[in-house]
Amino acid sequence: MAPKSENPEAIVLNYMNEQNRPLNSQNVADSLQKFNLKKAAIQKALDALADNGKISFKEYGKQKVYLARQDQFDIPNSEELTRMKQENEKLQEQLGEQKKVISEVEGEIKTLQANLTLEQIRDKEAKLRKEVAEMEDRVEQLRGGVTLVKPEDRKAVEQMVSEKISQWRKRRRMFKDLWDAITENSPKDVKEFKVCLYLDVPSYVLLWSGCESSVVLLQEELGIEYDEDVGVSLQSFSDLRSNKRSRLF
Repeated sequence: MAPKSENPEAIVLNYMNEQNRPLNSQNVADSLQKFNLKKAAIQKALDALADNGKISFKEYGKQKVYLARQDQFDIPNSEELTRMKQENEKLQEQLGEQKKVISEVEGEIKTLQANLTLEQIRDKEAKLRKEVAEMEDRVEQLRGGVTLVKPEDRKAVEQMVSEKISQWRKRRRMFKDLWDAITENSPKDVKEFKVCLYLDVPSYVLLWSGCESSVVLLQEELGIEYDEDVGVSLQSFSDLRSNKRSRLF
């Protein structure tokens, strides 16, 4: 600790002894800025301490390097150095163990922080209980034969589905008649014409490959798309209607 006295020499001497390493005046001035000492005052204090033999110095060209006097420090012998080294190794081991314990504790803290608090658990429990009660009420309504869909609404939906399926069947039949008329006198297989419909290439390539230009024009004008291309089946929807109708009676 620096002395309470504002004497620059006392402050600089205390700092030199604490650091116990080679320093120039700029190093000392940078470190003692908190004492509001200017570099000139620092340089004057260093020279005075050196002249009085309280610190030592060496000159390197125009620069002076100052060092605390080593004879004021207790220099350990080889045995003491060995003992200090062993103590340091033990302390390092203890430090490693403490770091490991700290890491484990921090991991447990993170785990606990990731869990819900008691208040959050209670809120979640209340929410789940409410959802369960609502589901139980709905189950009781279903078991009691309560009608969840009005008969008129069901009839309207069934009628709409029936109309859509009828339109589907009608349009499918119209396309089949048209397609049969186009391919009636063609030597090619019908599957080859279907492949031609999906080719996105110039017309001269289609003619060269054997596809009829009328088929290509048909695809461009009507935008033909097959049921299987969109993953639907008229028969499956018709069967669904039949099954629902049989369950009603």
